[in-house]
Amino acid sequence: MTTIAPAPCFSIIIANFNYVRFVARAIESALDLDWPHVEVIVVDDGSSDGSRAVIESFGDRVQAIFQPNGGQRSANNTGFAASRGDIVVFLDADDILDSHFARAVASVWRPGVSKVQVQMQRVDVEERSLGSVLPAIAEAPRPEDVRRWSVEMTEYPTPPGSGNAYARDFLARFFPIGPEHDSFTDSTCLALAPLLGDVVTVLQPLVLYRQHGGNDSNLFASPGRFGREVARAMSRQRSAESICNELGTPPPDKARLRSSRHLLQLRVASLRMDPQGHPLPEDSRKVALIDAIHSVALRGFDPLSKRLAVALWSIVTLTAPRPLADRLVRWRFRAAH
Repeated sequence: MTTIAPAPCFSIIIANFNYVRFVARAIESALDLDWPHVEVIVVDDGSSDGSRAVIESFGDRVQAIFQPNGGQRSANNTGFAASRGDIVVFLDADDILDSHFARAVASVWRPGVSKVQVQMQRVDVEERSLGSVLPAIAEAPRPEDVRRWSVEMTEYPTPPGSGNAYARDFLARFFPIGPEHDSFTDSTCLALAPLLGDVVTVLQPLVLYRQHGGNDSNLFASPGRFGREVARAMSRQRSAESICNELGTPPPDKARLRSSRHLLQLRVASLRMDPQGHPLPEDSRKVALIDAIHSVALRGFDPLSKRLAVALWSIVTLTAPRPLADRLVRWRFRAAH
């Protein structure tokens, strides 16, 4: 007689800090999931903008936790410790889940999966589509390809934090995430997922990724943001190395960081926009120029047209006069944001 496995429980963990404008919509989207077993945990990380009253208005439909400000990593550590679900989603307080998100994830779930990732639709503050999705890919990659790209190039096509549903047993191997790791939870989780399990992709835009001036991903919000992102890539690498060593899993080679096309573009922008604050002392415009030329031959998951475009933009931006370089960086990353 065949035994039918019970439907998995989803834990939706929402870390909120001063997002009173958006947090109610995020909570509502989690509560509206078309799935029988969902728990919603909201961790308010010391907000001072009225978020607490909004969160408390949901009553016992959510598990609300209020703590002093400790940053995203601390809030998600708290949320994970309080959760019980088989599948865990760290939903940013300004993002929105489609009601079919859980059902789509569950339909492809199987033993050995570390995460299922979906596409995210970019929208503005009023939830109007901005016409693009993340990741912008036409075919779902095989888990073995994702793992190979992660090892060989330290990157793979993935959405930001809210577009990922993680296996609890995967997260339990390294949670709580300590202060020696990146302050953003998704950095560590995204880096480790292909190394400690299978990454399965659902090519459907099932999360709304709200774009607004307060996004941490807004690279023009303050000087040095490009350098900060380069430093975060180095932190992700160190996290992956240390955790893999602890777990007895072969770690990624840090020399492969120079193979990352996304990091190459951040390095170029940092070297031109804030050269004094660039966090890699061994890096330079000459080194980045060599990497840009070599990047064309590194196939990875990008088509030749993308590889050529990235190389050309990098070369021109590295060699152009500063005013033109600034315009090229703003064009490239304004378009991405």
